[in-house]
Amino acid sequence: MYQELLEKKKTLAVIGLGYVGLPIALEFAKKIKVIGFDINAERVEMMRNKIDPSQELESNAFDGCDIEFTNDLDVLRKANFYIVAVPTPVDKHNVPDLIPVTRASETIGKVIKKGDYVVYESTVYPGCTEEDCVPIIEKLSGLKMTEDYMMGYSPERINPGDKEHTISSIIKVVSGCCAESLDTIAKVYELVVKAGVHKASSIKVAEAAKIIENTQRDLNIALMNELSIIFDKMNINTYEVLEAAGTKWNFLKFQPGLVGGHCIGVDPYYLTYKSKKLGYNSQVILAGRFINDAMAGYVARKILQNIIKTNSNIKDAKVLVMGATFKENVSDIRNSKVADVVKELKAFSLNVHVTDPYADSAELMHEYGFELTPELANDYDAVLVTVPHDEYRKLGDDHFASISKEHAIIADLKGIYRNKITSRQYWSL
Repeated sequence: MYQELLEKKKTLAVIGLGYVGLPIALEFAKKIKVIGFDINAERVEMMRNKIDPSQELESNAFDGCDIEFTNDLDVLRKANFYIVAVPTPVDKHNVPDLIPVTRASETIGKVIKKGDYVVYESTVYPGCTEEDCVPIIEKLSGLKMTEDYMMGYSPERINPGDKEHTISSIIKVVSGCCAESLDTIAKVYELVVKAGVHKASSIKVAEAAKIIENTQRDLNIALMNELSIIFDKMNINTYEVLEAAGTKWNFLKFQPGLVGGHCIGVDPYYLTYKSKKLGYNSQVILAGRFINDAMAGYVARKILQNIIKTNSNIKDAKVLVMGATFKENVSDIRNSKVADVVKELKAFSLNVHVTDPYADSAELMHEYGFELTPELANDYDAVLVTVPHDEYRKLGDDHFASISKEHAIIADLKGIYRNKITSRQYWSL
């Protein structure tokens, strides 16, 4: 398989061309023949015109790539090595939503042939690939894993907005259903991953490794958020405390903040879901999730408390929220906890304006029911900076004084204006 891919006698396909799938597909397409498959015809057409729908890649990223973009199963059927990179979200009850990954499995079941390879990159709970995806493929194809086709799992490590830690520079965890498949899958990924690969002993181990990467971060951020609540009651600045503690060589440097997006705020629920199925109810992991999910309400209440102190009529009060994406310098609004903050503020009958240099106003309206404000006012009672976009880091005290009332509070969740705001009341997590 490896040699035939290298000689372009066989083709690799990536199913799902979002933040994860498209960079992977393009990286492979610099070395071998690739089919990029996505069910969204509009997105496919954009990529054919060298436009990344996720706005992560420039048009020159498509240059020199041997890739065919399609939403046609007959085209996909030409492939021999399939990589699945579809999203794995949770529903409104925080239960894993496996519909995208099961539908991708159905697609593979319709096109897979004897001798083909399938590798999942979507984040799932340990056991999902073999227990949920394989049966779907085998039912539709009539093929048997290991005997007729090979299966593997290699968790994605794409970090949206990060131009330093790219697919080629991060060690790739790989796994396979047998020794032969593991060796081949590792060699294929080594084509594009300069940092090398780590061979996991089983598919389940690789799945578990991905889950705990983000669960660990979630728990550490939850600790920082809880500390910020405690320190706020003590009138201590959390970032000053972290700066002092960070002088010790083994102190882990995490910060408080809203935890959204499609990884850290989602992945732990996959692990606790599987754990519950096995008869164990997680305590520490879910406690961290509870703290992080509650931060939007905590922040909104802090804003409200300050407005009540300084404004006799809450319904006349105006709040500006700066930042709507789930993290800095990206356009992705999926699972953005800023939307929860806006919802909480509006529930208090406050007039809320939202601005963001990256987010799409129509997309925000579709997903969360609010739009971006076209023009800023000059009389805000509170300004809440939720996402530290580079454009916001350049702003100073004069800017905030020009858009807010004298009694206004500048709430800086990530502490980027610490010791810089002097003309207004300042607060951070």
